[in-house]
Amino acid sequence: MPSSFHRRLRLAALFAPILLAAPALAGELVAIKAGHLLDAEAGRMLHNQVILIDGERISAVGAAASIAIPAGARVIDLSTSTVLPGLIDAHTHLTSNPRLHGYMALSSSDMRSAMYGVRAARDTLNAGFTTVRDVGASGYGDIALRDAINDGDTPGPRMLAAGYALGIKGGHCDNNLLAPEYKDVGNGVADGPWAARAKVREMAKYGADLIKICATGGVLSKGDAAGAQQYTLEEMQAIVQEAHKLGRKVAAHAHGASGINDAIRAGVDSVEHASLIDAEGIRLAKEKGTWLVMDIYNDDYILAEGEKAGFLPESIAKEKEIGQLQRDNFRKAYAAGARMAFGSDAGVYPHGDNGKQFFYMVKYGMTPMAAMQAATINAADLLGMKDKVGSIRAGKLADIIAVAGDPMVDVSALAKVRFVMKGGLVVKAQ
Repeated sequence: MPSSFHRRLRLAALFAPILLAAPALAGELVAIKAGHLLDAEAGRMLHNQVILIDGERISAVGAAASIAIPAGARVIDLSTSTVLPGLIDAHTHLTSNPRLHGYMALSSSDMRSAMYGVRAARDTLNAGFTTVRDVGASGYGDIALRDAINDGDTPGPRMLAAGYALGIKGGHCDNNLLAPEYKDVGNGVADGPWAARAKVREMAKYGADLIKICATGGVLSKGDAAGAQQYTLEEMQAIVQEAHKLGRKVAAHAHGASGINDAIRAGVDSVEHASLIDAEGIRLAKEKGTWLVMDIYNDDYILAEGEKAGFLPESIAKEKEIGQLQRDNFRKAYAAGARMAFGSDAGVYPHGDNGKQFFYMVKYGMTPMAAMQAATINAADLLGMKDKVGSIRAGKLADIIAVAGDPMVDVSALAKVRFVMKGGLVVKAQ
């Protein structure tokens, strides 16, 4: 029988993660010594900095020689690390299990998917992504997960959630896996401008922070061509007008050039994937200030693990057709000066591997600094949260991470986050 000493050790180990993430006491000050610090707004790396944190917000930041650490402040020494704002992923699906695709996904109920999201949220936060935009889930599971995180019931990143993604009957956002006798139609399906407006209102009613639409076919859907336009310009204009009237931004899933171009003309705030974007689409995106969110890592996972994870053979074939084209077009869009924010489509691949995309962003044309800005200040701008997150500035939320290496030399260091603070709470320290 274990001694009382050993029982206390076990209890200490059990509650250690909870104690680590315990909220700061009212008025408690925390000082972080940063060896290298990303100034995401100015696009430069600073050295030998101090960050002062009061509760959940940053109170001061500056050179160590100019910032006095208050007596009694709790000091976190990251003087041998590179310190960055908490990372932001603008395209996730936290309730999607990356090992259950295609027909295998039918085995997971909406409730089970939401519970899986608890694990995915924790893994995402531990990977240094303190804010995410979740762009479509069944059963409003993303909204439930967002609320659970906000209420302190489970750890996870700060979330914006879309609820159901809107699309046409038989399109990418419908469920085409079941036989006709099941009469299954996706809850986001809306055909025609007024039906689409009504669906926007429905998503807003049930708590959606943004509206996600499927402007074209997709890689992971059955029976459609990824590049084929689905929603018409008129339908997308109705959705955007209704969403903006209700204070919601619109993210458009779009692979094909015509769907991308009409989505931008309709006024969407971001184009997701943008795999086959053409010169006209890039021109329109620049002219309208539309953000491009291009997921250029997950091609590796789909082609390497797709069959095992249940991806349909036609989905793997579609990925082989457009995966490299998307990466090439990412290079073109960046070189042309389009606005680009980090988005990985987490849920297609395992949650927590989000940082692996940085390597590909640099491989296909971005500088390491531009890649980091895409996942910090740029993504914060897209999400409408630039006043709260995306940079380490006095008054902003204390979302802070650290890596051991120098991402300016090797950006893949961002896939190995060793320290995570969200809203002044330390949730990971190695």
